[in-house]
Amino acid sequence: MVQQEEIKKIRSLIKEKKLIIGTERTIKELKKKKLDKVYVSANVSQEVMDDINHYAKLADLSVVQLDVFNEELGTICKKPFSISVIGVLKQAND
Repeated sequence: MVQQEEIKKIRSLIKEKKLIIGTERTIKELKKKKLDKVYVSANVSQEVMDDINHYAKLADLSVVQLDVFNEELGTICKKPFSISVIGVLKQAND
């Protein structure tokens, strides 16, 4: 149930163009502290998960591990490729 709500949030954020897609871009924005939240797929590699958790801890934000695999996350985001990491941009007034 909670996962479905998170997926609905991701779909609405896609329409609002508030998502960063990809590990490298997400980590880059994490370092700049420009993200509110990070979503990772169920089958993200441990190395990537460790990096994301490290930078998320420094930026004091939450990481949500979804129950969907990266292929399905790509489909949810309407992309023709797999997605393992998604960052949610902060609001402009933050």
